Amino acid sequence: MPADRGGAPTGFPAGSPTGFPAGSPTGFPPGRTWRRKFADAFRGLARAVRTQSSFAVHLPVAGLVVFLAALLRLPARDWAVLLLAIGGVLAAELFNSALEAFARAPGQGRHPRIRDALDIASAAVLVAAGTAVGVGLVVFLPRLVELVRAAERG
Repeated sequence: MPADRGGAPTGFPAGSPTGFPAGSPTGFPPGRTWRRKFADAFRGLARAVRTQSSFAVHLPVAGLVVFLAALLRLPARDWAVLLLAIGGVLAAELFNSALEAFARAPGQGRHPRIRDALDIASAAVLVAAGTAVGVGLVVFLPRLVELVRAAERG
């Protein structure tokens, strides 16, 4: 398997710059199977979870939200909204992680536009996380207030 300038395997066979025939417009081998696509996606997910410290915050918070939603027996509509918020944060973090990995590729060097792109991607995660907090407050706060009031009455 060929290696990049830093010695890490590229994952591409020898040959063209991407390792695939020059006629492949996407850089992937022609006829790439769905099984291979899913395997690559799960490899990327596992790599992001293993190497990106932000997932050490996002995943436990997502687990806490799911636990609380189950404990409060939320209706399907609330579950859908919460899952969309969780998915939005995780997807934004994955895009941010992908951009960070690309920006740190050998030979990229430091450039103000790369810094700007990384900052903008980080801002997207911030917006998604802030929105998710707002969604969580709208969904959970009324129910938690209701539980506290019920406990005070009886």
